[in-house]
Amino acid sequence: MSWIGRLTSLFRRGRLDRELEEELASHIAEAIEQGRAPEEARRAFGAVLRHREASRNIKLLPWLDALSSDAVFAWRQLRKHRTASAAAILSLALAIGATTAAFRLVDAVLLRPLPVSDPHRLYDLAVTFIDREGRPDYRDDQDYPTFRKFQRAVEGKAALILASGGYQEDLTIGASGEIERPFREYVSGNFFSVLGVQPALGRLLTPNDDVTPGGHPVAAIGYDYWTRRFGRDLNVIGKTFRFAGRVYQIVGVAARGFTSVEPGVMTDIYIPANMKVDALNSPGWSWFRILVRPRPGVPLEQIRQPLQAALMNDLQGRVQSWSRDTPKQTVVNFLRQSVLLLPASAGASNLQKQFRRPLGILGVLVVLVLLVACANVGNLLSAQAVARAREMALRVSIGAGRVRLLQMALVESILLAAIASALGAVFSWWSAPMVVSMLAPAEQPVRLALGADWRAIGFGVGLTVVVSLLFGLMPALRSSKVEPVHALRGVREPHARRSVMMFLVAAQVAFCVLVLFVAGLFVTTISRLANHPLGFSPDHLLYVHVERPRSKEPADIWRQASGRIPGVQSVALAGWTVMSGNHWTVNVVTPGHTEEKPSYCLDVSPGYFETMRIGMIDGREFRAGDIEPATTGKGEPVAGVGIVNEALARVYFDGKSPVGKTLQLHMGKEAAPMTIVGYVRDAVYSDVRETVRPTVYVPVGARNGGALLLRTAGDPLALAAVVRREIPRITTGFSVRNVESQMALVRRQMVRERLLSTLSLFFATLALLLSGVGFYGVLNYSVTQRRKEIGIRMALGAQSIQIVQKITMSMLGVVLLGALVGLIAGLATGRFVQTLLFEVKATDTGMVAMPLFLLLSAGVLAALPPAIRAARIDPAETLRSE
Repeated sequence: MSWIGRLTSLFRRGRLDRELEEELASHIAEAIEQGRAPEEARRAFGAVLRHREASRNIKLLPWLDALSSDAVFAWRQLRKHRTASAAAILSLALAIGATTAAFRLVDAVLLRPLPVSDPHRLYDLAVTFIDREGRPDYRDDQDYPTFRKFQRAVEGKAALILASGGYQEDLTIGASGEIERPFREYVSGNFFSVLGVQPALGRLLTPNDDVTPGGHPVAAIGYDYWTRRFGRDLNVIGKTFRFAGRVYQIVGVAARGFTSVEPGVMTDIYIPANMKVDALNSPGWSWFRILVRPRPGVPLEQIRQPLQAALMNDLQGRVQSWSRDTPKQTVVNFLRQSVLLLPASAGASNLQKQFRRPLGILGVLVVLVLLVACANVGNLLSAQAVARAREMALRVSIGAGRVRLLQMALVESILLAAIASALGAVFSWWSAPMVVSMLAPAEQPVRLALGADWRAIGFGVGLTVVVSLLFGLMPALRSSKVEPVHALRGVREPHARRSVMMFLVAAQVAFCVLVLFVAGLFVTTISRLANHPLGFSPDHLLYVHVERPRSKEPADIWRQASGRIPGVQSVALAGWTVMSGNHWTVNVVTPGHTEEKPSYCLDVSPGYFETMRIGMIDGREFRAGDIEPATTGKGEPVAGVGIVNEALARVYFDGKSPVGKTLQLHMGKEAAPMTIVGYVRDAVYSDVRETVRPTVYVPVGARNGGALLLRTAGDPLALAAVVRREIPRITTGFSVRNVESQMALVRRQMVRERLLSTLSLFFATLALLLSGVGFYGVLNYSVTQRRKEIGIRMALGAQSIQIVQKITMSMLGVVLLGALVGLIAGLATGRFVQTLLFEVKATDTGMVAMPLFLLLSAGVLAALPPAIRAARIDPAETLRSE
């Protein structure tokens, strides 16, 4: 019989059994017809059961038949122990779902190759540097002039492409005038051709579209945007939209599946880089990322060396323009920069750099929770194995082999894990997008492709198998080694069984303490970061990025906007808003000091400190007519005025009011004198984590754009639509690029910490709950197994409190050992996550005491029901039953 026929017979076993019964009966009937007596015919035929099983083995696949029977039996066992099975399935489902969700996130952000040709031959160009704290780091943001220099340096050896990264900005499509905020990205003309991306409709951008600055207002759109916004309209080619004061024409749609080279962003509109005119000849405007694709056969080092030479020429040219008083170490650190070519098969983005370590930490946490759940279920199955010892002994007595018993026990574990995995997949499907929404504020959402593919399916199947072995293998091995003589006589092996269970309890405790410890660090971090003083009031503050073509004459936009928009209390202008990631550093020299020291600088308008609610200690705010310290371009300094903060006064003036005193701002080789007219409180400038640095505020003067700051009476975002409409009306020529609340910028600085604290708190709660259930299960099992002993002790005069103490103290040493191991692991982990913490250390007393207190509380609650049950045992009834 063919194996296909034997396989199909497995699904019609009822019919097969009937056919075998009929066939066996026909053989006996035939013997009777030939003259044999019925009893003689049956004796001559032999054991019917043996013939039936032999025939079934011929018509079925024996191993598959046994596996099917074990699955049916396992399902009956799960239904028989509904409460225990439900608890095991639920705990495993949450742990498996969290693990699967973590894998989907890690895969989407860090692992999944880009849908381009030969993604493994794609590299991200980065440059190493020494940060302000003296630590090595790297950056992969470059300016456009550097891109051109690097292109010339590796011409013929590699192709370089430029991408600005996706960013939401206002634009209007068609003649409706309705404002939309898709993700736009500036790219070099060879972007699509080098990546090998084909158009789904029309054509994509070409090098000819990226030649003349401002001369090619064309754009390609993403497939998802074409579907979402235009309903895959084939007539989208030729349609126009208005962006940044220009009208662009859509020339094509990118291939389906290609969203960007930046994980976390799904670009909607691609624009030639030469349309960003103000960045083309602006060194230091590091808005772009450079990707490198080597020519076939060219070693990577042959590309890196000319790039390094071009970088060093640029750095040495910059150093020559510095002041002679610049500290030597600053120059040395600056010239130590080097080119890195980082693998970019999965793309390159700030999201990857920011969340690479947090995602790794979350991955470790979910694995620990998974191990806690496996230990919990393993204890449950161990207890069930003890209860089923007689059943297993009976199976051995009638001929069942060890392998057969092992298979039966493992099938039950696999069925349990499969059901939990199915529920976990549902949990993962819901939780992964929720976690993605936490990677960035709602104003700048992260968009990731989280669809199920072979990678996710393969991970889920592999996880189910691994989990089945983790919690099921040890109980299955012990069940298969049962001794029929002892089991059938009712003699148990309590010491061996309890040693396994206690080992699993210790492992549970260690994993739980470690998860609680890490969660405590992250929860404390976000709490202290959220309550960290900013030095200004971000509430009711609206940030409006305004821009005006450079062909126009500059205008004092804050004066024209003041009082023209209803609901606005005050208006000011700055070069950019604080906490946006931008910063301007100048070197400051004071009388009596020759050494230059770097300080932050920001150009602001009159009314800035009132609008920001930054306290004025002494002096005055800026007035109309105040000028910024500068040079004429011929080396002649132009005296100006400025306002400084407390940090600068502490460094240069011993913390005393510096109003009326002078200092020099070094800009390049020249120094411009500045008279201090105001002294204000410290305020966060760039990063909420950063210690407030010396800061100089200079007059903004008239300019073509910047950050317009509006202090509103109510919800600032409620005025967003009004601001977009009114600004172009009251200030001719200006356009609104972006509108955002200052609170959104503050929240954006805490996204990583909020994500870590929220998820680690969830995992800690889950681990604590699972550990509590594990404590209860082991203590309850212990009371059941020692019921006769407890009855004898109570009959001999033992008090209830002594019985409870003996039951609970048996676990105390195991719990303490597990807690000690968990704390040691937590302290070691604390050093690894220290860079992610804020004003908290792993060695703080509270961080060490908190997980122990929570675990003790959970243990006491879990021990109460078994302890009460042990105290209520009736000695007479127990001894009578024995």
